[in-house]
This record gives sequence, structure tokens and C-alpha cells, in this order.
Amino acid sequence: MPAVTVENPLALPLVRRTDPTTEHDRPVVSVTTAPSGYEGEGFPVRRAFAGVDLRALDPFIHMDQMGEVEYAPGEPKGTPWHPHRGFETVTYMIDGEFQHSDSNGGGGLITNGDTQWMTAGGGILHIEVPPEHLIASGGLFHGFQLWVNLPKAQKFVAPRYQDIRAGNVALLASPDGGALLRVIAGEVDGHTGPGSTYTPITLVHATLSPGASVTLPWRKDFNALAYVMNGDGTVGAERRPVHLGQLAVYGAGDAITITANAAQESRSPNLDVLILGGRPIREPVAAYGPFVMNTRAELMQAFEDYQAGRLGSIPAAHLGVDASTPDAE
Repeated sequence: MPAVTVENPLALPLVRRTDPTTEHDRPVVSVTTAPSGYEGEGFPVRRAFAGVDLRALDPFIHMDQMGEVEYAPGEPKGTPWHPHRGFETVTYMIDGEFQHSDSNGGGGLITNGDTQWMTAGGGILHIEVPPEHLIASGGLFHGFQLWVNLPKAQKFVAPRYQDIRAGNVALLASPDGGALLRVIAGEVDGHTGPGSTYTPITLVHATLSPGASVTLPWRKDFNALAYVMNGDGTVGAERRPVHLGQLAVYGAGDAITITANAAQESRSPNLDVLILGGRPIREPVAAYGPFVMNTRAELMQAFEDYQAGRLGSIPAAHLGVDASTPDAE
């Protein structure tokens, strides 16, 4: 994986060892397997949160693993123009490139290890596509898109962007150097990632060498989730098995444990896990397609505002591409 790495993890700040007499390892309450599907114009995804109760996910709404897929020339695909309101999209690219444009004239390119954090807030139109040179050449494509809910008081904040480059994430290591931790947002053991969030969350990409184990201190008021993007391992002190495409939901406590199997497939030499958690908002959720609101009436208003053009318009440079019906990612 080309996401940012280091030759000697022991040269990084080390996460402290948790104290089992005062800090309690969270049990694993469920492990689910993400079903496969297609998004946008037809790129493959795994629906990471499928089958999990929204109350266990709060403040998160949705997460797709995009790829991992090796495109032939002419095959790379993206999304058409589509709207969003009421939440934030976090797009983390591991392999490949994704180009973004929006109805405010913003945009940018994210690639290996970069994150684009888009606060849709009161409403925006955007499009996500592979750049033309990647469409021509083909290549590897692998990433994630996470939806983070906004509390009612911030549903209509002005849209904003954060382009978080791979080199700006906070890098940590486990006490023995067996696990590399990339903190994209929130904090781990007092080390803070660059992502600025409305809803308090922590987002970490962890890479564990074969046989390595890490126990992270975790805020008691946050939920805790771990999604396996590559490799095989176990979660929790009870060592519950997990593999590619599975999501572990942890119970109450103030530490979480992840362990890599000693033997890994040659295609996935390490265990790569996306670790996330946040403080639950505990408000009603009315979600449909690209809108996440608190009530059905607000959801209907979002559709009306989109149809009336109040969520923005496609910039003149892109008028050859029509906006999609509002059911895209």
C-alpha cells in the first residue's frame, strides 16, 4: 500500500502500554461481513456497515471500501454530479487517484494516502472521477468513503473542504514497533491528527506486521469500530478472527486490541485496518440517498431544494455533464 509509511517505526512516538488494572479492554460484540455492490457509474464497493444497527455506528452513517480493483485502460469509473446535505464525506485514497469538483468552484486531486474531507452542511453538488490520464492507462484503485453525521445544530453550516495530504497525518507506532498508526483525525494517546471535525471522532489507518498486536487507549464516551481492508487477524482480547471486508464492533471499555496473524497471504503481507470511533450524537436520523437529516419533513425539503436548484448549480466548465438523480454516493 502506498499510504505513508516509515522505514523504522520505533523512531516514531510510541503509544503507551495500557494498564490492565485500570483500563478495560473492550469486548467485541459483533463481526459482520460487507456485501459487495457497485456505486456511481459502476465502480465496485464493499458496504462496510451493512447489517449493523445505526445505534452502534452513531455518529457514522455509511462507509464504502472502493475497490481494491486493477482497472484496464478505459475502465476507471467515478460518479456523476450529485447533491449532499446534512453530513460530511471523508474520502481516503490508498491506491490510485480521484478528482473532485463541486458547485462552489472547488475541487482537487487526492492520491496515495491523501484524504479529502467535505462538509456538505446546508447543501452542495459535487462529482468524483478518475483523472483522464488514469482512464487512459488504467491502474490500481483502492480507497474508502465514510459518512459522518452532523448534529441538528450544524446540519446547515456552510460547506467546506479539508485536503489532508498523506505527509500531514500524525504517525505513531505500537510499543514494539510492530504496528504503524496513521492518525487522520481525532487523537490517540494525546497525539492529534490534522482533520478538523464538527462531530468528535477518531479515524486511524493501522498497519500491523505479521504476528504483531496493538492495544490502543480509547475514549470511554466514543464507540469503537475496526474494518479490515487487507490481511487476516483477530480483534479484542478474546481474539475473535477477522479478515478482509469484515467490520468489528466493540462494546464498552477504554482500550481496543487488534492482532495480526503470524501467517499472511503473499498478496496482503500485513494486516491493514481502518479504526474509527466517535461520540454518539443520539438524535433522530432520517436518511435517504445523499441526504441525512433529522426528520422526514427535512428530508423532503432537501429533495425540493435540490430540484429547485437551491443546493447549487454545475459550474459552466462542467455543463456537459448532467447532475444525477439524488441517489448517488
